[in-house]
Amino acid sequence: MSSEDTVTGHADAVVELESVTRSYPGGVTALESVDLTVRRGELTAITGPSGSGKSTLLNLIGTLDLPTSGHVRIDGHDVARLTDRQLSALRARSIGFVFQHFHLAAGQTALDNVADGLLYTGVGLGQRRERAARALERVGLADRTGHRPHELSGGQKQRVAIARAVVGEPALLLADEPTGALDSVSGKAVMELLHELNGAGTTILVITHDQEIADGLRRQVAMLDGRVRYDSAAQEAMAC
Repeated sequence: MSSEDTVTGHADAVVELESVTRSYPGGVTALESVDLTVRRGELTAITGPSGSGKSTLLNLIGTLDLPTSGHVRIDGHDVARLTDRQLSALRARSIGFVFQHFHLAAGQTALDNVADGLLYTGVGLGQRRERAARALERVGLADRTGHRPHELSGGQKQRVAIARAVVGEPALLLADEPTGALDSVSGKAVMELLHELNGAGTTILVITHDQEIADGLRRQVAMLDGRVRYDSAAQEAMAC
């Protein structure tokens, strides 16, 4: 992505959606006229019931899908103006993903699962493993580098997944129901870790149906019927 004309928008915005609509064949509109800006360093919850548009929003922000109309800019880049190769590079460099069910390779150690987060960055294996070891230390698993997923608890698996997501120091971390497969104690520990990462400067979006988790984050964006129905940041701005 060396072309300068792919870079637009506000300098401090990691995510910018302008009048974004996503429609599918058969007259299904999953998102309609969505405006959303997430600035660097924010910790934001995206909430809403099933069918509200949360997953579609995640796919668009993660550059896994493109809008039918409107503009999506991630880390300053208008995704509609990028080639497939440039989109892949943007994901590898700027976006970390954490999912509900971890998606760890069963036969690989925690170290190599995390190192795989750098596969598409052009970094050699030795350096990938060095950076993976530092990322595992960062999430409190320095003593689990040689363990395989079946030797880890659910909370530890999610910590490995988070380490993999942040090993490349992305501009944005997308956490999709990160506590959904965990017990309450492990879930609390994972959310504490996300708060710590955010405190160190990582911009984080947490997609969740758990209102208790959302209430613990500084900003809440509520989706309903494909639209943003509430944004605490907008409410605070109006109150000032």
